[in-house]
Amino acid sequence: MKIISLVGARPNFMKIAPFVHAIEKHNKQGRQKIEHILVHTGQHYDDRMSQTFFEQLNIPQAGMNLGVGSGTHAQQVGQTMIEFEKVLKKHKPDWVVVVGDVNATLAGSVTAKKEWVKCCHIEAGLRSGDITMPEEVNRLVTDRLSDLLLTPDTLSSENLRKEGTPEERIVFVGNIMIDTLETNRAKAKNLLIQNIIGNNQIIQSPDGNRDNHSTNQSIPKDEHYAVMTMHRPSNVDSKEILKPIMRFLTEDVANDYTLIWPIHPRTRKQLINFGLFDEIANHPKLILLEPLGYLEMLRLNMGAKVMLTDSGGLQEECTVLGTPCLTLRWNTERPITLTEHGGASVLVGNNVERIREEYRTAISKKRNPVRPELWDGHTAERCLEAILSYKG
Repeated sequence: MKIISLVGARPNFMKIAPFVHAIEKHNKQGRQKIEHILVHTGQHYDDRMSQTFFEQLNIPQAGMNLGVGSGTHAQQVGQTMIEFEKVLKKHKPDWVVVVGDVNATLAGSVTAKKEWVKCCHIEAGLRSGDITMPEEVNRLVTDRLSDLLLTPDTLSSENLRKEGTPEERIVFVGNIMIDTLETNRAKAKNLLIQNIIGNNQIIQSPDGNRDNHSTNQSIPKDEHYAVMTMHRPSNVDSKEILKPIMRFLTEDVANDYTLIWPIHPRTRKQLINFGLFDEIANHPKLILLEPLGYLEMLRLNMGAKVMLTDSGGLQEECTVLGTPCLTLRWNTERPITLTEHGGASVLVGNNVERIREEYRTAISKKRNPVRPELWDGHTAERCLEAILSYKG
């Protein structure tokens, strides 16, 4: 059997790593050999955003890099389809595996179906109900086209049933992201906060002047710092939204705890454009970091008093780690992570009054790790078994 897996943005690497390792384990057992080819679209061209993840997660270098780079959604999808079609015509796989909800996921599923190759979607059935999100479009199209839909939770399986998906195409396997977390938990725990900060801290202001105070900040202990990540256009592309959030961070959160903020390139660019960057860069209790590798981010999450984020993956990690999580979105495709379903996350959108209210509640909570069904670290094995036993 020949399987081609297609990955694009960073979240894909965390999801494909356990699948790659499951294939390696399968082949060592002397069963039917699987030839696996990992194809990287090249969507992230920044080494910090890509190469580090391959190294930390012990993923073999991609057999091919399509060199797609950045661009609009249409450019990325179109260019990926053009290049991926060539790969499928040359290698003629039995299966294409796509993960998550990035543009590579959509492009891979469409191209596979046009080439009459079976397609498997890992992390199928997630729905936010917000069609204005590009990721929601990617999910809907990918799930409609894929032959095998592997879901992370029972809510996602039910979403597919409501959409009329035949039962034989749906397999509940659990959350593959948690495989990666469990594999790397001990390694991350051994990382020192001071080293993470020292190796990644942004210590220069945009005008190139040395920000000397930043090197003198005290290193916070576990449960004495908050962590922030934010990158979605709805939060960072408008000064009217971004500035009040920043004020809340500097006047409320940083008044209670040291705030560690690994800052996304898009967010950093907008803060500079809006004239806000110097203010946060010079705040004595706010530590700005470059984008982090998986292990470093996991370590920060393990010790954080509270997480503020618009990342879906961090919602999931917070649930398993028990970190109170304020999700800076009005909806989520991962409702299993919300407190009403037993998780650790609360939707707060980008309204500062609501954020402030839920923040006060969150910091009064103790850690409460929760493990939804089949979030047990063995999802990748079930994914591979579902492909091998597929009868469609």
